[in-house]
Amino acid sequence: MAEYPNDADGDALRRIAGDGSDMSKPMLIDFQVAMPDQVSAEKLAKTAEELGYRSAVYESPECSLPWTTECSSRMLATYETVMAAQEELAKLSHPYGGHPDGWGSFGNGPRARPDASAQNQ
Repeated sequence: MAEYPNDADGDALRRIAGDGSDMSKPMLIDFQVAMPDQVSAEKLAKTAEELGYRSAVYESPECSLPWTTECSSRMLATYETVMAAQEELAKLSHPYGGHPDGWGSFGNGPRARPDASAQNQ
């Protein structure tokens, strides 16, 4: 297994690898971005889609801000690529008052979402 830093992102990557994902193959990763309102969330979604992300907007009253734009991308799950995507989304969301608020993946192993694993073949 690859070595990952001892932080939340490294822990998440270790869990994904430990669940049976092949870390040398792309997988769908969902990045959540907290947004202050629906209009801003939808603007971020449009901007992210122009950069190749799939996006979804939904209310998230339990989070730090009441709206979330989920930006998903099929990519290799390395520490560097995850950090780069979070940095990119931070820069994109900042003008709208948003900020990254976590990420996750079902990986590409036996527990992967059917649509995610089919894309990884």
